[in-house]
Amino acid sequence: MTAVTVYGWRKSSHSGTHNCIEVGRIDDGAAVRDSKNPHEAALIFTRTDFAKFLANIKFGKFDN
Repeated sequence: MTAVTVYGWRKSSHSGTHNCIEVGRIDDGAAVRDSKNPHEAALIFTRTDFAKFLANIKFGKFDN
């Protein structure tokens, strides 16, 4: 596995008490992690895939 450098983490403005995520910028995309477990693995997205991920969230693809 190749190491990825993350240039700062930002907590999502939509994070609540039990569902907090942070997003970090990487050279060619974004990293997403659980803010309650910052030392665990992060999801790594290319720019294109991160844009698709955000669009799916915006349009309710992951709502229960």
